[in-house]
Amino acid sequence: MTAARGRTGRPPLTEERRAETRLEIARAAVDLFVGQGVAATTGEQIGQAVGVSARTVWRYFPSKESCVRPLFSAGIDVIADWLRDWRPGQPLERLFDHRLTADPGFVAGPERATVGALVRLTRTEPGLRAVWLQTYDEAEPVFARALGERAGLPADDLRPTIQAAMFNAALRAAVEHYAWRVEGGETDAARAEAELADTMRAALAVAARGLS
Repeated sequence: MTAARGRTGRPPLTEERRAETRLEIARAAVDLFVGQGVAATTGEQIGQAVGVSARTVWRYFPSKESCVRPLFSAGIDVIADWLRDWRPGQPLERLFDHRLTADPGFVAGPERATVGALVRLTRTEPGLRAVWLQTYDEAEPVFARALGERAGLPADDLRPTIQAAMFNAALRAAVEHYAWRVEGGETDAARAEAELADTMRAALAVAARGLS
């Protein structure tokens, strides 16, 4: 009987490294989309920008438009945790305040300008628009579970579902309003970052008041 052969070739990637690769591909895709348009961008170009093959790009993403999903979905679980920790009596529009103070990168991090440029592209690129909306569609039940757990409500209660829909729509509207407002460099970086924070607060205040 011969000894079992050991595994050969490169070791499998860790989950952390796979996540890093997905993010690298996302950033490269956005740079190319902004620089030359979605139609002119190929999987080969995205892979070359990252130093991987086109086959690797397609292993991670089913289409070139979907390459940007990691940038859109970043922060969903973090925001859900914030909703669980939302203190009774605290105005909804103040939900992010101490996070913005403790971690300015939430607004002004290295992805802010990239995501802003990407959101602006969703106005004219239907494929990117579909990915953008799908990300929010997937975030909504995550937010609903967080709000339900915060209130101690059963999983099938309608109230956190409606609240999550309003909260989710307010966030999307705020990000789009901000991204389209600063198109063309209308404000400097510091002012733009302050405007994003103010826009988010204003949108959440409207959502909290509901319909009257």
